Amino acid sequence: MNNPSKIQVWLAQIRANFLLLAFLLAVLGTVLAWHTSLQTGISISGLDIALMIIGNVIAHASVDLFNEYSDNKRTQIDYNTIRNPFSGGSGMMIAGHTSPRSVLAAAIGTLVAALAIGIYFVITAHWFLIVLISIGAITIVVYTDGLAKILLGEFFAGLTLGTFVVLGTYIGLTAKPDMAISELLPTNVILFSIAPGILTALLLFLNEFPDMDADKKGGRFHLVIFFGKKRSAYVYCFGLLLVYLSIIIIPLTGNSSYFALVGLLSIPLAIKAGSSALKHYNDIPKIIQAMGVNISVVLLTDLLLSISVVLSIIFIN
Repeated sequence: MNNPSKIQVWLAQIRANFLLLAFLLAVLGTVLAWHTSLQTGISISGLDIALMIIGNVIAHASVDLFNEYSDNKRTQIDYNTIRNPFSGGSGMMIAGHTSPRSVLAAAIGTLVAALAIGIYFVITAHWFLIVLISIGAITIVVYTDGLAKILLGEFFAGLTLGTFVVLGTYIGLTAKPDMAISELLPTNVILFSIAPGILTALLLFLNEFPDMDADKKGGRFHLVIFFGKKRSAYVYCFGLLLVYLSIIIIPLTGNSSYFALVGLLSIPLAIKAGSSALKHYNDIPKIIQAMGVNISVVLLTDLLLSISVVLSIIFIN
């Protein structure tokens, strides 16, 4: 961008193209809630669906803003990374289009807005949401300066920006204040949330390959630094295997229809991403190509899981 507009600058700053992940995860939680509503007769408000999706999307934006603020202001990692479409920061602060102060203000503002929506659902749905919201909020704030330095970044990213989005959305749309905790999450909903959590963790994990040296210099200590790139490529492939095993388990446990196996249709892309990681783990241009394929795996699989639930509703419910 030579002379970008303010809208273009801030869309780039919040990594707007990455927010599709939060949207798709909220959609998965919503269609699972819809499935339950048809079985139990509960009503789901369109306003609640909109608020839940907006809350999850702006929470994800807050993560990106806090992360980039810290990388630029404190660790200065962004000055040493090889910027690409998938990692290395937006470059907006380095280019002078935004300031650390404005990015921090936006990070805090989006977090507060997401928390406000979360509190609404704590009041109207169930108090247990405060547990998920608190863990998510703490993760957002301490991720870059804490979790990413103690080998916990990938785990908490997958948990809070993957699994918890599905579970929290479902609870917010289906729960009642007087429900017992044991009634909040049916087994099928928990099973459907596992693959998205692993996929989100793998998204971050593979994106760390080209930034490893810069991250290490900036004080981070994540799994790619711990294992090294070669072994990390094998860990990545093992993670992909776990994703599809977790999907296969869903119908085998009798907790959902075999339409859940629609989620397996992304396997060809996963094979392409995994084989590329194994062959080119130390070749930055080619690993960046693998990162692009991996993002397609993540988004497509999350979408396919939602489609599988809709197919169950149409043909079975």
